[in-house]
Formats: sequence, structure tokens, C-alpha cells
Amino acid sequence: MTFNSPIAGNCLKKVERLSGKTAVSSLMSKGKWGHLGHFKYCALENDLEFCRIMVSVPKRNFRRAVRRNLLKRRIREAYRTQKGIIEGKGTDILFFYNSEEICGFDAIRTEIGEILKLLAG
Repeated sequence: MTFNSPIAGNCLKKVERLSGKTAVSSLMSKGKWGHLGHFKYCALENDLEFCRIMVSVPKRNFRRAVRRNLLKRRIREAYRTQKGIIEGKGTDILFFYNSEEICGFDAIRTEIGEILKLLAG
């Protein structure tokens, strides 16, 4: 792993964020869906050397943007600290928070870790 690599260290760079209409639509149509705890997730292998993620927290469950943003930050942080689990495998991942309660960081972190272990194995 080089210093200029997008997966170097424990940071979440812009190239590791899934964006673009074609990439998102192909992920949602061709990807493998799963459900674990408070999350629905969708994953699809890509041709890149690193993973790209997208986080979604629905407005219908959390009307206030402050709460949605809090959950998104917690999910991204949980992924960022554990992304080494799925390292070496290029995958596009969508994390969809599917609960009406705000979970603590520890619960989110364990569920994201379990999802990454399922995708890695």
C-alpha cells in the first residue's frame, strides 16, 4: 500500500465515495441485497482496487436533518475504522439505515463490521 493509494491509512477519501447516476443505478439493479440488524445493504464487485460506499438514511424515518446527519457520520466512521476487513477486493457498497431509532456508535460499528465480514468471506 502506497501513501497515495486511496485506501492508505484510516481515511475516507473522495474517490472512496460512490457517486454518479450510472454507478448507483447499476449497484441497485445488479447488486446483492442483504439485511442485518438495523441495516439493509447492497454490494456489487467493481473493477477498482478499493471499495466505494454510499450511506442512506431515509427522511421518512428521521424528519430532522440533524439526526440523519448524525447517523450518516456514525456509519461512515464505523466503516472508515473497519475498512481493512474487506481490503484488496473492489466492491461498491450501499448502507441503508432501516430503523426508526437512533442507535449508539458501538451498535452501528458492530453491525457494519459484521456486514463487512459477510462481504469479505
